[in-house]
Amino acid sequence: MAEEKEGKKKKTPRQSMPEQGPAVRAKNFDEVPFGYDEETAMLEASRCLQCKKPSCVEGCPVSVDIPAFIAKIKEGDFTGACRKLWERNALPAVCGRVCPQELQCEGKCIVGKKGDPVAIGNLERFAADWERHHGTGELPPIEEPTGKRVAVVGSGPSGLTVAGDLILKGHDVTVFEAFHLPGGVLIYGIPEFRLPKEIVGQEVNFLVRQGVNLETNQVVGRTVTIDELFEQGYDAVYLGVGAGLPRFLNIPGENLIGIYSANEYLTRSNLMKAYLFPKYDTPIIKGKNVVTLGAGNVAMDSARTALRLGAESSKIVYRRSRQEVPARSAEVHHAEEEGVEFHFLTNPVRFFGDEKNRLTGMECLQMELGEPDDSGRRRPLPIKGSEFKLECDLAIIAVGAGANPLLTQSTEGLKLNNWGYIITDPKTGKTSKKGVWAGGDIVTGAATVILAMGAGRQAADSIDDYLKWGW
Repeated sequence: MAEEKEGKKKKTPRQSMPEQGPAVRAKNFDEVPFGYDEETAMLEASRCLQCKKPSCVEGCPVSVDIPAFIAKIKEGDFTGACRKLWERNALPAVCGRVCPQELQCEGKCIVGKKGDPVAIGNLERFAADWERHHGTGELPPIEEPTGKRVAVVGSGPSGLTVAGDLILKGHDVTVFEAFHLPGGVLIYGIPEFRLPKEIVGQEVNFLVRQGVNLETNQVVGRTVTIDELFEQGYDAVYLGVGAGLPRFLNIPGENLIGIYSANEYLTRSNLMKAYLFPKYDTPIIKGKNVVTLGAGNVAMDSARTALRLGAESSKIVYRRSRQEVPARSAEVHHAEEEGVEFHFLTNPVRFFGDEKNRLTGMECLQMELGEPDDSGRRRPLPIKGSEFKLECDLAIIAVGAGANPLLTQSTEGLKLNNWGYIITDPKTGKTSKKGVWAGGDIVTGAATVILAMGAGRQAADSIDDYLKWGW
């Protein structure tokens, strides 16, 4: 009896996902984690307490019914779990891989108060992957056609969410994408080893099967304007064009050969498939000694990509300390395991080049942390006389991105803030121009996939109301 009581007290530990070893994966572009098998997923699902007031749902920007989909997994109803996810999330296979669950749903998990939270993200990925491989392919029900037409500009996570929500409500939806492939940042920004392009393609195909129209190579603002879309018969327009204008450091030598913005570097590698050389002969400077400036998720993606493209050393240079690193802890952990070196409290002040204007190194200053700035993080301050040189033949600038003015400057009546981002009603996504909504990075600046999707969900509800009842 005592043994039986002792057994009841034992708690099931959080189930980790198997993954490629660091030495192996640093030389390939295959996805790092392998995912759960059915038995492991059901075991992890059994850890959920099925709270009556689930705080995890409050932490989810798209309000997925997390206990309900986890309960389905526990029961072995994996198709039911994915359908429950689809009720609130059009891209569960994507979110299960790239969302910062530790700061959102898992961050509010009650189980995590006295131990490790339920692996909500891993379970979401499992359900979506299982349905993709074993499901019936049955589509969710769609309401009767309304006869209303909606143009969605941008096929990133925000735009795809709007398209997925509005097609189910019976509206005719067309997505306009500037690139030749849909997916936005999911395609051009996030590397294959973190988010396989096949998965993004299948998520997009799911929306197309539901009836979403897709037009690629359409640069709205150049090939067609917002006003012309209305003239073509669209009743509402949603702008989800992201924040794709790269920021630079504005220091001497930044125009040398061998310096990329992270945006260009990752676009060449991901969208233009330089990582598949020689099958795709996309020009990209590989570099032996690579430095990446910045410490967000984009910086981690860049530094890890450099290793896979053959760099002998790949360094992260960041002007603050480890505590201020904005990247997900899992991404930092993976980077360290793979051999990426971190230089904290280090700030570049100028680049050096040779007689052919090719990058050979950069001068840096050691920093110390002062009082917190507007972001709440302690401000880095230079230490006098601490200059030193860091050799490098490739530098990747990953210090953020701004709003591309191409679309906003061609659209009259669209109010912008001082940084060029579109001003919207935070609850509805309405802009100052009648019939136009916006959301995601073009409103907030660079943020997460799931926050962009949350903005899309709010805007889709508002657009639906507008199409039914008016502005």
